[in-house]
Amino acid sequence: MASRSSLRVPEVTTPRFADEALRHALSLAQYSASELEGMLRVNAKIAVENCLRYHDFCSEYNRPMPAIGAYTGAVFKRIAPKDFTSEDFLFAQEHLRITSFLYGLLRPLDGIRPYRLEGDVHLPENGGVTMFDYWKPLLTDVFIEDIRRQGGVLLNLASAEMKDLFDWKRVAREVRVITPEFQVRKGEKLVTVVVYAKMCRGEMTRFFIKNRITRPEELKGFEWEGFAFDEERSTKDHWWFIA
Repeated sequence: MASRSSLRVPEVTTPRFADEALRHALSLAQYSASELEGMLRVNAKIAVENCLRYHDFCSEYNRPMPAIGAYTGAVFKRIAPKDFTSEDFLFAQEHLRITSFLYGLLRPLDGIRPYRLEGDVHLPENGGVTMFDYWKPLLTDVFIEDIRRQGGVLLNLASAEMKDLFDWKRVAREVRVITPEFQVRKGEKLVTVVVYAKMCRGEMTRFFIKNRITRPEELKGFEWEGFAFDEERSTKDHWWFIA
């Protein structure tokens, strides 16, 4: 995550689960850097950085930044929101949701503070359950309602573990879920190259926002760096993009 963001957005909104996030951050601020090193499975330097993040979480100088500009991983780099228009941001605010172990479910313009958290962390204040199990009953109905309100189709571009934040069987049963796969030809085999898959997920998110996609079939026109829709391998809700 970035420590600060210079991204210019129409507004910064309040996360739906801001109170829960604050409670989690205050809980995590009670742990030492060495304890966080084990909990988060990170090196000492990253543990110290996040120990300081949680201690400064409520500081007046730690101003919230829009979620779409806060994350710096491969997916978010390819979304590249710096050239978004106000209309792009507003479309994204309605249609894009970002999963978070600290904040639960975010809209792109929701203001957040830097953190690091894993889904298998157990916090005593949550009854000792993992973050996955804490969020599941809180997020599932909210998520399904959001999807239904925007047409009833979910384009699932999140990493696989994020399914565990929801009752995924209910999600898949109550709305249509389209999951793209991105693979590369190597000889006669198709393989998933993780870095390319992440970049493609970001590029498809950008394609979705920039082109104001409202019908699933329009996504089949996505092409990037040789990746293109493969009609033969794709099924109704499992779409393959091959390079």
